[in-house]
Amino acid sequence: MDTQIRVIYCLCDDFLKSQHHQEDVQTRLSDAEVLTTALVAMLYFGGNFEKARLLLKSQRYMPGMLSRSRYNRRLHRAKHLLPQLFFILAETWKALNEENIYLVDSFPVPVCDNIRIIRSRRYQGELYRGYIASKRRYFYGIRIHLLVTRAGQPLEFFLTPGSASDIAELPGFRLDLPEGAWLFADKASTNYQLEDSMLEAGIRFLPYRKKNSKRPLPPWWVYLQHHYRKMIETTGSLFERLLPRSIHAVTQQGFELKIVLFILALSFSYLL
Repeated sequence: MDTQIRVIYCLCDDFLKSQHHQEDVQTRLSDAEVLTTALVAMLYFGGNFEKARLLLKSQRYMPGMLSRSRYNRRLHRAKHLLPQLFFILAETWKALNEENIYLVDSFPVPVCDNIRIIRSRRYQGELYRGYIASKRRYFYGIRIHLLVTRAGQPLEFFLTPGSASDIAELPGFRLDLPEGAWLFADKASTNYQLEDSMLEAGIRFLPYRKKNSKRPLPPWWVYLQHHYRKMIETTGSLFERLLPRSIHAVTQQGFELKIVLFILALSFSYLL
């Protein structure tokens, strides 16, 4: 863990320096240390900031560690840096993806058990009740829509209420992919008009075909779909492995901040 913590800190510090980030000279804990603490919590402590904070202070990684409440305030002030850091990592993964193959899918993140929906304070309303087709069960929470490389490195993501469908939210991706890219998706993303638009932009979009599809695919493309589909499922498994059984957050903003940090930690995990 010692080496991983140092790598995370160095990357965060170099990122802030490249952005010409300015801090108060009287700051006890730098923003690089704030981000490092959050990522260590996501990677090794299931999102528990307190455990990460105590470890980094007791092991003298960060002698100037702040109290629990002050650290939380600092993290929320620095949350605008997270999308920029994610974007830089995403551009790195995109440049290393020589095969030019990408995958898109969504993953449910329950905010509470179904039996506790009535008492939920972070999210309220039927908008957040979604269905997991693979498990044949409902959940209450949000969905993560994720675009990854063939190796599973995340490139783009956004959050929607649990009831959102993949096909309706697919235009939410920027899809800033190089010309000639292959993009695979599941049956829920079938949209012939979108396929034609992407093809004009130089991107071949290949969702799974339904049995009654008007555009059946050649057998060799179907084989490729089955082969690369395993990659996105592996990414989902790695992401779920980072998540605890229950994400502790008092507010909706705090819950979504932790989700963003978990996705960023997933991207960092490919460096460690």
